Amino acid sequence: MEELSGTSKDILKDNISKLQRIFPEAFEDNNKINFEKLQELLGNDVDNSQERYDFTWNGKKQAIKISNTPTMATLRPNKEKSENWGGTDNLYIEGDNLEVLKLLQKSYTEKIKVIYIDPPYNTGHDFIYKDDFSNGIDNYLEQTAQVDSNGNQLQTNMESNGRFHTDWLNMMYPRLRLARNLLTQDGAIFISIDDNEYVNLKKMCDEIFGEVNFEGTFIVKSTPNARDYGHIGKMHEYILFYSKNSELLKTHALEDKNKRFKYCDERGKYNIHPLYNSNESFTNENRPNLFYPFFVDVNSKNSDGFYNISLTKSKKYTKPVYPPKSQKNNVQFVWRWGKEKSQKYINEEIMGANINGEYKIVQKMRNTKKIIRSIIEGKDVTSRKGTAEVESLMNGKIFSFPKPVELIKLLLSTESDDDSLILDFFSGSSTTADAVMQLNVEDNGNRKYIMVQLPEKTSEHSVAFKDGYKTIPKIAEERIRRSGKKIKYNHPDANIDTGFKVFTLDKSNIRRWNTSPDKLVEQLNLISNFVDGRSMDDVVYELLLKQGLPLTSKIEKIQLNNCDLFVINEGKLFIALGNGIDADVAKNIIHYDNDNDKGEISVIFQDQGFANDADKLNTLETLKSNGFKEENVFSV
Repeated sequence: MEELSGTSKDILKDNISKLQRIFPEAFEDNNKINFEKLQELLGNDVDNSQERYDFTWNGKKQAIKISNTPTMATLRPNKEKSENWGGTDNLYIEGDNLEVLKLLQKSYTEKIKVIYIDPPYNTGHDFIYKDDFSNGIDNYLEQTAQVDSNGNQLQTNMESNGRFHTDWLNMMYPRLRLARNLLTQDGAIFISIDDNEYVNLKKMCDEIFGEVNFEGTFIVKSTPNARDYGHIGKMHEYILFYSKNSELLKTHALEDKNKRFKYCDERGKYNIHPLYNSNESFTNENRPNLFYPFFVDVNSKNSDGFYNISLTKSKKYTKPVYPPKSQKNNVQFVWRWGKEKSQKYINEEIMGANINGEYKIVQKMRNTKKIIRSIIEGKDVTSRKGTAEVESLMNGKIFSFPKPVELIKLLLSTESDDDSLILDFFSGSSTTADAVMQLNVEDNGNRKYIMVQLPEKTSEHSVAFKDGYKTIPKIAEERIRRSGKKIKYNHPDANIDTGFKVFTLDKSNIRRWNTSPDKLVEQLNLISNFVDGRSMDDVVYELLLKQGLPLTSKIEKIQLNNCDLFVINEGKLFIALGNGIDADVAKNIIHYDNDNDKGEISVIFQDQGFANDADKLNTLETLKSNGFKEENVFSV
């Protein structure tokens, strides 16, 4: 049996495979890329100039390497911290988001519809994580322990630091590269920021997501009363908005609560709008089918001042009306509708009107929605509102400057569907999780979330610490828990998932995946290949994640004579752990009632669970003879 790899998805290897599928001619012996051949295949789209527009900084190449380097880490389930473990599909993950994003690559690539993040603004007092190319998980465990006696992080990025902007860029770049992989093709990402790093973030995102996928920048009036220091009273922050593929992005219009209507008929309220197309690019020369006359019955004026119209001239319909010409360039406009559509809705949705002495053709506009505006303001989106929400829910000022729920709901409403998966990997107090639950209540949705947060310690002098919240995740988990209870109380009939499964980032549960090469023989001679103190659940979740199955997979446990057989997602993956693994275990797998193609089912055995090599071989042969593929059977 092939030994299962303990790494997360190899991004670099995967990208080379994609390139090879598109340009097989550019690959030579041993799968080496011939760049001259690749340039020939790309033709004139290659930039060979010596001087070109570029955005670079010290450490950028290292940041790219870090994003491409797989991790051997794992995510361990913590049922005690979780809420409704067996009935929820929401995830809360404690750990460094870089390592977590790597671990999510196999299971969640192109599965996330919307990402929202509120990263450190790099104001001179932020914790900026220092990534290590050589060993990410050891570096994470070491750095999260580096705090002084007051609980303050030693890695605070002060403005006096000579690499002030560089350190921030090196932290953000690999995380955004990995995040892009997780977005669906029609997905979007929103990133909050202020003046300190807006320019650098914009350039970085243009490179990672592509300038063509930049949808715009929101200006959020976060501090209406301004902050009176410096030379300008700042009242706003920014939110950058990028899509994965702008051509596939679909944005939902939002209900316009301030919409007012002037008219009403049997179908409801409406306003009017001219039927002609005011774009000078469309004229009677290139759109002749949209240039034709209507005829108005000038004696048919109704109580609202509108007139009946026809597409045919007659004794009754005598007044011809054509689209007007542009005032600026005297270009002939055309109608927005062709004759067939106009005939279908004539005198129902389109009609004549006399405006300032001229007869016009107008359309009834009943839409109560509008697309999101670039300026976001109002008392519900201010920093003060976000602070008040958490203070009210948690009975104290335990978190500084959380984003308000309404702001995140607004963003999610534009790009998420009612069953979308939402990710926030700088989740802080978990406003995003709160917003997902509240939005689900409003539209009866079934959105799910993944929150990721570094377990930063709170200061010993803070209200949070004194109230028992020693880390930010403790604050967030309790916030989600209380918000869920509040939602259930206010909406007892709503079928809303208010639970969450907690996972914590840690070293692998498998000894040989943790050890250095010089200690490998020593580790292999141990009685168990599993790390001391790790549970079967720890191992199962690591194996399913590294096989590319989601953390919310359904797990069934079948207890056999001397081992446990775990059935994942109704038979897509089988994991056998414990002693006494033999061909009888294979028979249980074969006879498990499921509709999966046996050639696509994966099976993982604990290698030390076989009494001898003969049992191992017989087990493998039993599976192969019943349609299982050898390349899908692993030992660990």
